[in-house]
Amino acid sequence: MAATAAPSTTRTELPALPQVLAHEVDPEPRGWRSWVMTTDHKRIGIMYLVTTFVFFLMGGVEALLIRLQLGAPENTLLSPQTYNALFTMHGTTMVFLFVVPIFAGFGNYFLPLMIGARDMAFPKLNALSYWLLLAGGLVFYASMFFSPPEAGWTMYPPLSAEDFSETGGVDAWIFLIHLTGLSSLVGAINFYATIANMRAPGMGWGRLPLFVWTLLVYAVLLILALPVVAAAVTMLLTDRHFGTNFFDQNQGGDPLLYQHLFWFFGHPEVYIMILPGFGIISEVLPVFSRKPIFGYKAIAAATAVIAFLSLIVWAHHMFTTPSPAIVLVFFMLSSFLIAIPTGVKVFNWIATLWRGTVEYRTPLLFACAFVAVFVAGGVTGVILAIFPVDWQLHDTYFVIAHFHYTLVGGAIFSIFAGIYYWFPKMTGRMLGEGLGKWSCAIMFVGFNITFAIQHTIGLEGMPRRIYEYQDLGNLGLYNLISTVGSFIFGLGILLTIINVVKSVKGGTTAGPDPWKGNTLEWFTTSPPPVNNFDSIPRIRSVEPMKDIRRQVERGTPAVHQPAEAAPEHSVVA
Repeated sequence: MAATAAPSTTRTELPALPQVLAHEVDPEPRGWRSWVMTTDHKRIGIMYLVTTFVFFLMGGVEALLIRLQLGAPENTLLSPQTYNALFTMHGTTMVFLFVVPIFAGFGNYFLPLMIGARDMAFPKLNALSYWLLLAGGLVFYASMFFSPPEAGWTMYPPLSAEDFSETGGVDAWIFLIHLTGLSSLVGAINFYATIANMRAPGMGWGRLPLFVWTLLVYAVLLILALPVVAAAVTMLLTDRHFGTNFFDQNQGGDPLLYQHLFWFFGHPEVYIMILPGFGIISEVLPVFSRKPIFGYKAIAAATAVIAFLSLIVWAHHMFTTPSPAIVLVFFMLSSFLIAIPTGVKVFNWIATLWRGTVEYRTPLLFACAFVAVFVAGGVTGVILAIFPVDWQLHDTYFVIAHFHYTLVGGAIFSIFAGIYYWFPKMTGRMLGEGLGKWSCAIMFVGFNITFAIQHTIGLEGMPRRIYEYQDLGNLGLYNLISTVGSFIFGLGILLTIINVVKSVKGGTTAGPDPWKGNTLEWFTTSPPPVNNFDSIPRIRSVEPMKDIRRQVERGTPAVHQPAEAAPEHSVVA
């Protein structure tokens, strides 16, 4: 029998892959392209902070022009149309382009660092949220070159639907709401997913930093409230251009529907703008009082209760509308209730400072200024929640004073506390203490001169949103005082800008943990590396950095280091 030939074992050779020369590989983007194309949460956070601060300065210039017009009776500095456009753009800028997104900037930068994550859950969506914000701001401010909106930042119909229906400024405002709303919605989903899924080992819900708790509630409120205002402005857009009549009373519509929709979003928006500020204060006070935060669980629970109540008090902005008395009573009582969890926070902050080893550094001074002005604004809020009182004071400068004490005083002083507290972590440099303290003092004095007198202006009967007024009683003097105060306030802000510019390159080197902080962002270098942490410690309390420093003092490892390499970036001061 003939032997069968063995099968060939010759291996089929694969064709050689082409050699790629080094110069043919796309290099990593550098310079400005690295910022445009980045998905690093820290760079996105910085872009948020810088962009929103530029919008803040623009809104501030608009406010100073408004105060110049009102600084003297029967002033002719600005035309009525220019004045209307300025207060519309000022309010819109401060709410939608500064306060809400600047907290997204702080959240983008510090949320992953505080929970021990290496980035946000969805880095590309994170970048998208920033570019949508910038697009919304550019679209809105482009209207200055053709027809700026003049119907007020709330854009109530019929003003926005009829009187100014031929102008494009209202449409630009609507597109701003859609673009910034989509930006905030995408960012809120990202915040929620990151907090829920990417916490460090051992960081349960009872060990989250309080700033992270406020970001979580901030995100939930945005997710619930934004679709409502998106529906309202879409209905307004179709009324203006597509023949619908949602808000036209002559055609069976109801302009009050717009107010209900807007304020169902607008009142949670007030707390969207202030709750992250509460979180910053809750991080700053224990660090500089050298005590644990008093009542951690109470503050976290109060944050959630405030968020819930903020969803059911929207109509206290509408006490002068034709609503049934039982409705007015309900919203009055629910408005009173919201003062309880807010008071819990205030008393806990004061108790944190009480008998602490207090270090009077600039972040603490801004935090204390925040508590003072916010409490004053809260007291006037309780007064305005009494609807018979609101009938008398509605649409007067008393309301302007209350609104600015809670939001301008509350949000801006907490934002500046955050800037001075976290600037060393972001840049590796310390801000100047001398300039910082002068900035805080001048801002505090200027703010109170500007807005305290406006309570009296309102009680004298001066309505808001007016272009000029007669010199009745002391209105001319009161408004002059308010205008002078606004420029003092602006000077204080300018000192911080100078401080930042000087310190970015020439400030004292900070080190990783200059304040002896409590939370995990101080575990890494300043500024942090791209990957944030090489090794992440196990979290054992709400103050992980104190635990880590104790372990270092005992000579035990602060982290379980990988066998192949010791961490280069996870360090302790």
